[in-house]
Amino acid sequence: MAQKSKKGRFKRDLSTLDLTFLGIGSIIGSGWLYAAATGAQYAGGYAWISWLLGAVIIILIGLVYSELGAAMPVAGGFVRYPDFTHGSLVGFLIGFISMLAYSAVVSIEAQAVRGYLEYWFGGLGYKDGTPTFWGFVVQISLILLFFLLNYWSVNFFGKLNSFLTIFKFVVPVIIISVLLMHFNAANFHVNGAKPGGIKGIFAAVTGAGIVFAFNGFRQPIEFAGEAKKPERGIPFAIILSVLIGLLIYLLLQLAFLGAVPPDMLQDGGWSSLHFESPWADLASAIGLVWLANLVLIDAVISPSATGNIYFSATARSLFAWAKNGYFFKVFQKIDPRTGLPRSALWLTLFLSILWMMPARFQAWKDLVDASTSAKALTFVVGPVSLMALRHKMPDMKRPFFLKAANFLAPLAFVAATLVVYWSKWKVISFLMPIIILSLVLYFIFTYKEKEFTKDMIKLHLKSGSWVIFYYIYLMLMSYIGSYGPLDHFIFTAPTDTIVTAVGSLIFYYWGVHAALDEPRVEVADSEEATKV
Repeated sequence: MAQKSKKGRFKRDLSTLDLTFLGIGSIIGSGWLYAAATGAQYAGGYAWISWLLGAVIIILIGLVYSELGAAMPVAGGFVRYPDFTHGSLVGFLIGFISMLAYSAVVSIEAQAVRGYLEYWFGGLGYKDGTPTFWGFVVQISLILLFFLLNYWSVNFFGKLNSFLTIFKFVVPVIIISVLLMHFNAANFHVNGAKPGGIKGIFAAVTGAGIVFAFNGFRQPIEFAGEAKKPERGIPFAIILSVLIGLLIYLLLQLAFLGAVPPDMLQDGGWSSLHFESPWADLASAIGLVWLANLVLIDAVISPSATGNIYFSATARSLFAWAKNGYFFKVFQKIDPRTGLPRSALWLTLFLSILWMMPARFQAWKDLVDASTSAKALTFVVGPVSLMALRHKMPDMKRPFFLKAANFLAPLAFVAATLVVYWSKWKVISFLMPIIILSLVLYFIFTYKEKEFTKDMIKLHLKSGSWVIFYYIYLMLMSYIGSYGPLDHFIFTAPTDTIVTAVGSLIFYYWGVHAALDEPRVEVADSEEATKV
């Protein structure tokens, strides 16, 4: 039944092209500035394989969300879908994790800009990658700029992003073209990567920022409530943005590996290679000062544009969380004139600055690890929700129908699980306790809301308990596996990866069968909201 509201609603102003540019614009962010160099340190000449693996993982997850997004084009879909299929417990946890993951990206992009400005202006950062006082000032100023840009209107935001995304392609293409002329195939046979081998390939997927770079595929889903034609635009935008991103990143990685001067690898191999501003430093090392300066210009534009997108996406994620009923109602208010969740924008500003404070996550790479792992924890519920809806609502209208979902959905779940596992114990041991402790907030919010009766809470706890045990399982495997803190691993690589993957399927099938018998599905979030 259609339900109209006097409250402001999101405006459907974003075209399929706008959605695609949102995806590509998020994918081509700070990832291209650092990931190739970090990937080389992890996997050496095999780093290009990590990009292929990362793209396969993201396409699997993207296909799952293509069906969900086209069928239910609501703002902040990554947060809403788990609530629709598994109730308040899972919906709350995914909302909380999304809040952490998204707001961290805004800080990451601001930090990437500051890191490359260090090349021109000294005194902005220390050797370990952490910012000085003036570095903090630069980062916070950028975040304030993102806030102001997002405070205007979604139409202005979408058109500005489309323009910046076109511009962001220019410099990577120039870098690829120029560095391939300095290509040395012998570099691919250099050893010294740490950890190297198959473990290094897996570790680079998360640790080098590869999955982080591809995470922009989420944006067409998050902005689904503002899409003109979500049934066609969402699947198209997701798949095309990932494939274009893969092509660019793969060529950048190959160009980087082949262009490093051989004498820089003689002492310790790939793990000894250290660049403060990788592409600018590499261009200078081979005598291309003009290219170094061009890189530095784009190093301000690319991550700034991506940070701007994620600032907006974080606000929409907070809106979705509040819309589910587990967060303060003020954050689900939409400004009637601009169609924007302005209260959520203010909270995003606060959270983005807060991420710069923890000492262990002040460097770009550390923040990337934490954000990537947190996002992957939100991905895992998508395949479960997809198959739960297939079972509970077989007649639901699905403009995009994922073929072979019985095979692809569990594969996507395993892929997302491994992204978390490969992020190592340092990240998992930080995130998991916080997530589990956030259950205290869940009980506070459900207790305050009159619509949550005791019977309903019991039902939702039963439907969502699998995800708690899944998080505990991940912590255990991370501790005893080769990416953990133990000197003598119970499971060595790649056995630990295989065991983690196979064991995760238990929680996948548990989650599918634990879904609510009557999903609380909402299929529109614009001028009219339709309940199924």
